[in-house]
Amino acid sequence: MFLSRVSCINFVSGLRRSAFQNIQENGLQTMLCSPFSSSVPSTESAKPDKLYKKIEVEVRGNDPAVLKSYGIFTTTAANHLGITVNGNYAPYKAVHQRWTLLKSKHVHKKHRVQYEIRTYYRFLEFLKLTGSTADTFLEYIQRNLPEGVAMKVTKIEIQRLPEAVSTPPS
Repeated sequence: MFLSRVSCINFVSGLRRSAFQNIQENGLQTMLCSPFSSSVPSTESAKPDKLYKKIEVEVRGNDPAVLKSYGIFTTTAANHLGITVNGNYAPYKAVHQRWTLLKSKHVHKKHRVQYEIRTYYRFLEFLKLTGSTADTFLEYIQRNLPEGVAMKVTKIEIQRLPEAVSTPPS
């Protein structure tokens, strides 16, 4: 791109003289292509994405049918994203918590009330995920978590061996 000296002066009339000399030396193309670039080198370095060997999702709730349908939903979503599903299973028995209380505050020990809570579990296992895929998938299934259901996520990350262990002693 060649401009005559007169058109350059009209174009850069608002710039300082040193900036004008810089344009003449380096050319107008560098100024137009990178107006916001700095001469300071960037210190940001791209971090490698985390790798997960396995992600275990434990889901708890009071209704086994809701947990079963949620398990089907998560495995279907994982299959659409190309995530390997290792397991979607529930233990046979629920955890029972029972409390026996007196009906009255002070007397009548014969008259009692029993309360019971049954907690059902479902375990989901996903294999060989990258960090970005895992974060996206977990956010998606957490946003679609049904009411009355709790989720616990355990991530097993693959890490490099420390240099002290990986290099043989000399």
